[in-house]
Amino acid sequence: MKQKPFRQSAQSRRDFVKNTALLTGGVMAAPLLSRANYFSGADDVINIALIGCGGRGTGAATQALSTKQNVRLVAMADAFRDRLDSSYNNLIEALDENKGRVQVKEDHKFIGFDAYKQAIAAADVVILTTPPGFRPIHFEEAVKQGKHVFMEKPVATDPNGVQRVLAAAQTAKAKKLNVVTGLQRRYQTSYRELIKRVHDGMIGDLVSAQAWWDNDGVWVHPRQPGWTEMEYQMRNWYYFVWLCGDHITEQHIHNLDVINWAMDGFPVQAQGMGGREVRKGKDYGQIFDHHYVEFHYGNGAILNSQCRHIKGAMSKVDELLVGTKGKVYCDAAKITDLKGNTLYQFDKSKDNQPYQNEHDELFAAIAKGEFKYQDAERTAKSTMTSILGRMATYSGQVVDWDKAINCGMNLLPKTFSFDAQPSVLPDAEGNYPVAVPGVTKFC
Repeated sequence: MKQKPFRQSAQSRRDFVKNTALLTGGVMAAPLLSRANYFSGADDVINIALIGCGGRGTGAATQALSTKQNVRLVAMADAFRDRLDSSYNNLIEALDENKGRVQVKEDHKFIGFDAYKQAIAAADVVILTTPPGFRPIHFEEAVKQGKHVFMEKPVATDPNGVQRVLAAAQTAKAKKLNVVTGLQRRYQTSYRELIKRVHDGMIGDLVSAQAWWDNDGVWVHPRQPGWTEMEYQMRNWYYFVWLCGDHITEQHIHNLDVINWAMDGFPVQAQGMGGREVRKGKDYGQIFDHHYVEFHYGNGAILNSQCRHIKGAMSKVDELLVGTKGKVYCDAAKITDLKGNTLYQFDKSKDNQPYQNEHDELFAAIAKGEFKYQDAERTAKSTMTSILGRMATYSGQVVDWDKAINCGMNLLPKTFSFDAQPSVLPDAEGNYPVAVPGVTKFC
């Protein structure tokens, strides 16, 4: 359900952000408030930093710089210089009339595992778009430094990371920091209209749901001479659970979040099946190519969810909600009664661009001095929903939410450097350990 905005109409944008920074307290607040370019200029510039310069990061930065507010990109950070340079050049090329909004000087292009700290310090709003395994670390630092945040989904790859994000979300709320996450269906007009009608009772009580993210899969980057194991895994982050969470977490979270939104809650239990049927071999790291999960909710409703990365098989990305009085076909933006008669049809030609809208709403709130968006907690719980499903498919067991979220699983390496060992290593033939249902423990 959409939260009521916290309005500070008596404050200017400058005062709002200044007071937000003060809430970080003591040592950190003083240098931030003393920066000469901190919301300076006749139109109150909003300075942003991009943390994670891949394709999604470049897209998110483009959308932030395309809002109506006076937004400028002043810092960038990535583990790899080539990714940062490519992103910078693409931003300059993509923005056309807004090219002047990219003002990243050479000494504000930060490289390495700790680069995020310097980039965050240089900005008022941060965009977090690294591989999701790093999201808890980066979000904690952004909140510590008192910054408003846009961060991509998912926000963790293990229960320990989810707990860290939940804790940081409470701190962000106390500091009145706006946090928007990349579950863009929450910012899409058609979905908002559908879920509003679900919550208003148009289809009665929800009893079941289905969700799909079935497609061909994504890229592979062949191992190059000179790469350490850490660099190889970082370059191919999608195929390693500590970095990606498996595609049930990285992609299917979108559909799972829609169901959680409609249910106005989160599952209490899951069981399912999955494996590597087609996409096998050392180039595909650890992750499965299919998952099928039965999620049980506290109200008795059941979600049957599936996600698949198999070329040539059926492609479908959608959600279906079934109630005691009707059904919701989300991609078609249509609600029917149980006999198939249309109760509501959204005109999809009038739908908005949700990727842009999530930034439009975030920066509009900041510009108005409103504390309005607190997406981190619900996104952490939708991330945990996907992890719960992964635990069920990897183990082949029935997994309870409470046990899973509190089990303490931490997949991250102990040390971050290109010479350090990742938390998972290949065998002598170059193959990585893969979960075996019935053998692998869920946590």
